[in-house]
Amino acid sequence: MLQKSCTDESRLTVLHLVQPVEGGVARVVTDLVAAQVRAGLRPVVACPPDGPLAAGASTAGARVWAWPAERAPGPRLGREVLAARRLIRTCAPDVIHAHSAKAGLAGRLAVRGRVPTVFQPHAWSFEALEGRAAGLATAWERFGARWSDRILCVSESERLAGQRAGITARWSVIHNGIDLGRFRPPGADAAVAARASLAPLAGVPPEVPLVVCVGRLSRQKGQDVLLRAWRAAATGGARLVLVGEGPYGEELRRTAPPGVLFTGASTDVRPWIHAADLLVLPSRWEGMALAPLEAMACGTPVLLTDVDGARESLPPGHLPHCLVPPEDPAALAAALTALLGDPALRTELGRTGQSRTRAVFDVTRTAGAVLRLYEELVGQSRPETRKRTER
Repeated sequence: MLQKSCTDESRLTVLHLVQPVEGGVARVVTDLVAAQVRAGLRPVVACPPDGPLAAGASTAGARVWAWPAERAPGPRLGREVLAARRLIRTCAPDVIHAHSAKAGLAGRLAVRGRVPTVFQPHAWSFEALEGRAAGLATAWERFGARWSDRILCVSESERLAGQRAGITARWSVIHNGIDLGRFRPPGADAAVAARASLAPLAGVPPEVPLVVCVGRLSRQKGQDVLLRAWRAAATGGARLVLVGEGPYGEELRRTAPPGVLFTGASTDVRPWIHAADLLVLPSRWEGMALAPLEAMACGTPVLLTDVDGARESLPPGHLPHCLVPPEDPAALAAALTALLGDPALRTELGRTGQSRTRAVFDVTRTAGAVLRLYEELVGQSRPETRKRTER
């Protein structure tokens, strides 16, 4: 953890305020700060110390500060805001990048526009809520937008969802990117080797099709819908593997059909992607999910629900085969049946998905676009920005 001020007048200092600290948000932030270190920036990550983000960001070259914040708003919010304010005063950043709803709430309350601020929702909080809670979240996002110099969305559909909710803001859309050096097609025998190396698959013949779902076991990711669809699909003996852990893990394990495999959390999902004949992600909401991009970059075809970012992730020719409505087990079952019954189609979808993903979703391109956004916001105001943080 940082023990001294992170001020360095020779480099642009970016403070990433982050909660949650696992899953896609952690991977996005880790990849982003690694690219920023390579570009000569000074990224600082303030986040809860538990979870993979703190270690990953430190390994990537960022300075890391402990910011004790719970995932959801609650009675500790006031203390979390004050802690964020103290960190910001010490760090004196040129720009603040707040990731996801909780950090966006605490960070914007702490700064209130005195430092150039980017808020990145990583999927809107009001989409995850119902009733009065959803209304309160929407009202806050409408109000909090005044303290965002820019709201950064990872898909055009995420931006449109914000506009439909009545949020008035200066918007930027920069697609998620992935590390194409890590996620690349396996060699000729690598898929077979990957399957052989995965202990949970012991005893599963190599000719049996393998369907993999990578994601936190949560309501958002919709694994419960997938299990209902799996019961109804004509899978031809295929096996389903759920890679991940989360708050719905116990319930999903209890209700899963016989033969479904649960691996728990994985620090490296590439062997599962390489072993898979199909990756499915039945999310209820997203901004733009990373797992499908990672799979397509490796040449693995995907099946997604039509949530924010999904259409923008897929090549146009994939839409009839690889996109179904969210929370529709019957449509998901029909798509699983069709794809598992057509190996030639899966091969073609893998080939075209790989080509587009590697051309469009490179994390270095994403990081470059984010840097240009920072430079636009900061401009020539660095000295004045530092004075404002001390008030």
